[in-house]
Formats: sequence, C-alpha cells, structure tokens
Amino acid sequence: MSQEDRVNSPIGIFGGTFDPVHLGHMRPVLEVYETLGLGELRLIPAHVPPHRSTPQFTPELRLELLRRAAADVPGFVVDTRELERSGKSYMVDTLASLREEFPTRPLCLILGMDSFLSLPSWHRWEQLADYAHLVVMDRPGQAFTPEPKFGVWVQARRTATPEALHQEPAGRVYFQAVTQLSISATRIRALMAEGRSVRFLVPDPVWVALHERGLG
Repeated sequence: MSQEDRVNSPIGIFGGTFDPVHLGHMRPVLEVYETLGLGELRLIPAHVPPHRSTPQFTPELRLELLRRAAADVPGFVVDTRELERSGKSYMVDTLASLREEFPTRPLCLILGMDSFLSLPSWHRWEQLADYAHLVVMDRPGQAFTPEPKFGVWVQARRTATPEALHQEPAGRVYFQAVTQLSISATRIRALMAEGRSVRFLVPDPVWVALHERGLG
C-alpha cells in the first residue's frame, strides 16, 4: 500500500488500560491493521476505566511501556487523549474528539469479543457507530451469541466486506478472525509479584523496561 493510500485509509482505534501492555494486545491488532489495510493504528490508554478497577500501574508507567511496545511498529501510534482528559474515559467521548479531527476519514474501533458482547453496558453505546465502524476480533469459528435486542442492532449494521470500512466513515460492524493469545495483564502482574520473569509474554522492549526496574 502506498503512502498516499495509507493517509486516506481508515484509522484503527484500540483502547484499554494496558496494565501492562502485552503480546495478547499487540499481535491481534497488528493482524487487524495489516488485514484491513488501515492507515494507522492508535493505541489509547485509559485514564479512569469505566468498567474495571483502577489500574495498578501508574499512568506514567503504562504510557512509557506502551510507547516502547509501539516504537518500532510501522503505523502504530500512541494517543494520550484519555490520559489528558479528566473524569472517566468513555470511549464515545474519545471517538467524538477523533471525529472532530477527522471529519470524513473512516474510523474503526477495534474490540475483542468479550468487550463487544458487553457493549450494551457502555456509556451511550449506541452512539459509538455514529462516529466509527466497530471491528470485532474473534477466533475462527467462534460463535456470536448476543442477547436478542443487541443482536438486531448488530445485524442492521453488519458487513461481510472489509471494503465497506473504507467506503463509509462510520456505522458498520465487521468481524475479523485473529490469532488470540491467552495472555492477561492480571497473570503478568501475578508473576511479577512472585518475582518471576514475564519475558515472552510482553514485547521485548517492555520486558527490558520492566527488568531495568526489577519488576519483570
């Protein structure tokens, strides 16, 4: 893909606490970035996550580790807007701010299946599709079994063609099969608390940063 094509292609958005970032985050979104021909992939660390407890790592450390993880990955950008915003890190507000910056460019909010199934509990969740497409990462053959009302909402927006994500700025739901690694930040923190290595669970630059601090 040429540089001009990249500039006009959809922007991927992947949010999370990244407490800490690990390969279970990075590998699937890399596959989405490459497979869908995204122009860039924005990793957005949450400041105050609405649906989970306060991150155990400080915002400063989470941000540093995320920047190290993304530093050598072409097209990956760390976006700090949620860390800079007060209050809870609602994704609908994040997408609204991105839409102000990119009025016509397609935006793709990337979600794991578990997060996607919990979408009806999110703040102003139905407005997410007003600002972006929703790209759902799933395993090959994984069943999508939402509650009925949510299922109707999804079917009205679902597309089987990735080209639709390039042709419209928002509003579609697309399912993308990816390699999903059974790695969790909770497990990584538990290993660190036991004084055990987390090498090969996190990107090498992240492991080096943790190791330098005597953490991983």
